[in-house]
Amino acid sequence: MPGWRRIGPDAAILAWAKAARPIAVKALAASAEPLRCGGTWAVGLDLLPNAPDGSIDGVPLPWAALGLVPQDLHPAQLSTVHPGYPRPSPDETEAAYGFRLRRDAAHLDGLLPVGPDKRRMVKEPHAWILGLPLTPPHGAPLVVWEGSHLRMQAALEKALADHAPASWGDVDVTEAYQAARAEVFRTCRRVELPGHPGEAVVLHRHLVHGVAPWAEGADAPPEGRIVAYFRPLMPSVAAWAAPPQAGDF
Repeated sequence: MPGWRRIGPDAAILAWAKAARPIAVKALAASAEPLRCGGTWAVGLDLLPNAPDGSIDGVPLPWAALGLVPQDLHPAQLSTVHPGYPRPSPDETEAAYGFRLRRDAAHLDGLLPVGPDKRRMVKEPHAWILGLPLTPPHGAPLVVWEGSHLRMQAALEKALADHAPASWGDVDVTEAYQAARAEVFRTCRRVELPGHPGEAVVLHRHLVHGVAPWAEGADAPPEGRIVAYFRPLMPSVAAWAAPPQAGDF
């Protein structure tokens, strides 16, 4: 169980990506959100105006090709990286910048920093993460740590075990998360996953992942490297914390 699955190339996925790309470029150009990491990364949260079924401009999201059960979706994130990523910026500490540079800003989605001390809590229990490249791969691919979902799930389940399941979204899991992530770096294989339009990647909800720095000499279209991401929510943190099932990846 590596915790990730690549799909494609597939004609239906490519049709979706071709329909989404000009709309994504327009949405990014109109966004008032400032670029992060010294002007090299647009977060692009909830920026693609797709329909709840994932379709865009009348082109359906090919659920069957993706091997996923259809469900209502949020507007996709348009994570957009530009040449030079990452650069230092005043909104990021030197330590955070170093972690982004050396460890690909590796993280687990759904664990949000809460309060002035940025304690990690499971506030967004995603079912899975679906990435759909809208531009050719260039210098900053998605990075995953194979098998990390097994270690992270076990560590977080243990950290939550002494609390009532209804309260799990308010439990501080910072230490357990950081210790498990450090173990992942020591024991799990780091894999870069560049993707072309017409391909997709699905990540297990507990998989540690990040974005590699822009490779020296890599080119890019004017709009940068864009990947649309969907992360539908599960009904509870208790469901999110459950171990991987036989049908998982």
